[in-house]
Amino acid sequence: MDQNKIPQATAKRLPLYYRFLNSLHQQGKNRVSSNELSDAVKVDSATIRRDFSYFGALGKKGYGYNVEYLLGFFRKTLDQDELTEVALVGVGNLGTAFLHYNFLKNNNTKIVMAFDADPDKTGTDMDGVPIYHIDDLEEKIGDVRVGILTVPSDEAQRITNRLSNYGMEGILNFTPARVTVPPGVRVHHIDLSIEIQALVYFLKHYPLNV
Repeated sequence: MDQNKIPQATAKRLPLYYRFLNSLHQQGKNRVSSNELSDAVKVDSATIRRDFSYFGALGKKGYGYNVEYLLGFFRKTLDQDELTEVALVGVGNLGTAFLHYNFLKNNNTKIVMAFDADPDKTGTDMDGVPIYHIDDLEEKIGDVRVGILTVPSDEAQRITNRLSNYGMEGILNFTPARVTVPPGVRVHHIDLSIEIQALVYFLKHYPLNV
């Protein structure tokens, strides 16, 4: 299976499926239908069946899907058997929240270090995560290849350049700035204010039929 042939929209839904399947497995469930998956993850069943079809025959008509088999399949597909280490840059209010949370429900992703310019924060640790001065980024970051950016907007591109030049492969940008990256680096922009504006727009113009 060529992962590059999987549509990006499908790829983004895979962690959602994995999380729900993991929950079912912990509850002792043996099988699940596409309709049950649809109700849980709020994706229509036809889309789920199409997503799964990219990976071959994962279920049986009239039976549904074997939870343990699907969980193992998606664990391997999402590389959940390997720990993904993450560096956080910017220990402000949002960065602090990330450190407190630190992917508690996902044992395969972990913030292992943080960086900030505030001397009152550097040299300390928060929930076991060491906080280094931003000037020491290249020295301390080691083999970490995924970063979360929660710095002020006017610093976002400069920090992105440093991360990219050092070898960072993926950046989750929580600043309003639309940073650019060189080929070989993937950046996902998450602007909370835009998401709220979009939500309000949909509430006004596309009311739910309850």
